[in-house]
Amino acid sequence: MHTLLTVLLVIVSLGLIAVVLLQSGKSAGLSGAISGGAEQLFGKQKARGLDLVLHRVTVVLSVLFFVLTIAVTYFKL
Repeated sequence: MHTLLTVLLVIVSLGLIAVVLLQSGKSAGLSGAISGGAEQLFGKQKARGLDLVLHRVTVVLSVLFFVLTIAVTYFKL
């Protein structure tokens, strides 16, 4: 059981890393930091399309990561 959970944990970890790296950045350096505040204050646009899907997959994988981490720790004892 411990081996199966560890393998699943490694697969979820690699998937989480890949999904986070695929997401687009929120700002573009210093110019993004200056104009990004006004965009967030006045723009109020929600993520759509691929960004929304990547955000939801990130949330699911991160919850799964924490659950698997606790399970691996529990079954190791």
